[in-house]
Amino acid sequence: MGTEIHYLGLAVVLGLVQLLLAALLVTRQRGMEWNTGPRDVTPGPATGKAGRADRAFRNFLETFPFFAAAVLAVVATGQADAWTALGVKLYFWARVVYVPLYLYGVRYVRSFAWGVSMAGLLLVLLPLLR
Repeated sequence: MGTEIHYLGLAVVLGLVQLLLAALLVTRQRGMEWNTGPRDVTPGPATGKAGRADRAFRNFLETFPFFAAAVLAVVATGQADAWTALGVKLYFWARVVYVPLYLYGVRYVRSFAWGVSMAGLLLVLLPLLR
């Protein structure tokens, strides 16, 4: 298995961890009654760490489809190389760092981590644009 596919799998795991973390924190804030109920009424947005965990997860969902498509296309076309391997590592590890930075409200560094993840995504995408 190549590096790109391995890191794609790790990114899926990261997404699942973020989903579970956000669900846990939002449920802790709103209560088990809300979580197990029909959710007919839309509550206001979650606040504090619960809200930040939810927003971090939603931010992951905004970038992950592009990452997954780029990885699969690079692998399928046989264009994976050292740069695409570096790109998937940058994307994944920057996304890992992004989560606690967002949870604890760290400004600027969080945005930098997001930028690094986008640079990694671009490294994966570049061979497809040649």
